[in-house]
Amino acid sequence: MSDPSSPARTTPVCTAAVIPAAGRGVRLGPGTPKALRTLGGTPMLVHAVRAMAASRAVSHIVVVAPPDGPEEVRRLLDAHPLADRTELVVVPGGATRQESVRLGLAALPDGIDVVLVHDAARPLVPVDTVDAVIAAVRAGAPAVVPALPLADTVKQVEPQPQGTPEPVVGTPERALLRAVQTPQGFDPATLLKAHDTVVEGEGATDDAGLVERLGVPVVLVPGHEEAFKVTRPLDLVLAEAVLARRRATDGYV
Repeated sequence: MSDPSSPARTTPVCTAAVIPAAGRGVRLGPGTPKALRTLGGTPMLVHAVRAMAASRAVSHIVVVAPPDGPEEVRRLLDAHPLADRTELVVVPGGATRQESVRLGLAALPDGIDVVLVHDAARPLVPVDTVDAVIAAVRAGAPAVVPALPLADTVKQVEPQPQGTPEPVVGTPERALLRAVQTPQGFDPATLLKAHDTVVEGEGATDDAGLVERLGVPVVLVPGHEEAFKVTRPLDLVLAEAVLARRRATDGYV
C-alpha cells in the first residue's frame, strides 16, 4: 500500500477495514474457529463484516482468514453478500495476530485515508461507533480507539500458576483506566510504520499499543456496551440476547 499522505495521490479518499479472523478462539471451546461460530444462525465473522460495511465511509474490507482456510471463508462470505459499494477481499493470515494484520494491510489498495482494524469477535459494534472513530482520524488524530470506563475495581497482582492465590501488589485508580474496544482507526502510514518497526512479542496486545511504542499519540472516543468481545460461552449468550432485541426492535438481519 502506498503512502496515502503523498501529495501526488489522485485517488478519492476512502476508509478500509482489516478484520483479522485467523484465531482459533480456544476459550469458547473446541471446534470451529471462533469467528465462524454462529450468532443468531449467522457466523460472527459475517456480523463483524456487516458492522464495518454499515458505515458509508467504508469502501474496502479485508478479511484475514486462517492460513489454511481462505477458500472456506470466501465461500461463507459469498453466501452473505454485501452491498455493491463495498469491496471485500479475503487473504490468508499468519501465525500471530500482528502478522495477520500486517498481511491484511498489504492487501489494501492505494487511496486509503483511514484504516480500521476490527476484531471479528466483536460482531455487534454499532455503526455510530465506527463512524466516530473514522471522524476522529479524519480530524487529525493518527490513532483512535473506542473505549469505556471500567465498572469494576482492578487489582494489580503478582501472577501465580493457575488456581493458586495471587498476591495483590497495587490498586490502580479506576477513574484513570478505560477498557478499549475495536474498531481502532489509524492514519495508514502510522499503522504501517508501527507494524514494520515494533518487534513481535514486545508486549503490545492491540494495534494502538504498537503505535504507542512509536511515541505517537493515541486518543480515545466513547465506545459502546454492545461492542463487547465474544470470548467465553457466557459472552455468546449475551450476544444472542442483544441480537434478538435488535431483530425485534430494529429490523436487524
